[in-house]
Amino acid sequence: MFAGRIEVSAQNHNFAVDPATLPAGVEVSHINLNDGTCAGMVWADKRAMTIQYHPEASPGPHDADVCFEQFVEWMRAERAAPATV
Repeated sequence: MFAGRIEVSAQNHNFAVDPATLPAGVEVSHINLNDGTCAGMVWADKRAMTIQYHPEASPGPHDADVCFEQFVEWMRAERAAPATV
């Protein structure tokens, strides 16, 4: 989903998620190239994602567009899916 991309971001974290502690189905989507820490996760089955950085840092406000595009895609798919009770 996010492979092959590098995003410029502002980092200021005092903690990091240990990928070994993630539940089944949750995948690391972003890795901080400076210190190797987990900077993002995706749980595709639940249509949930997180990033741990400031995506609007220099050089521009579009570095994390792919995250927002994926989120919008999930919302469209949910809207198009048949309703369940």
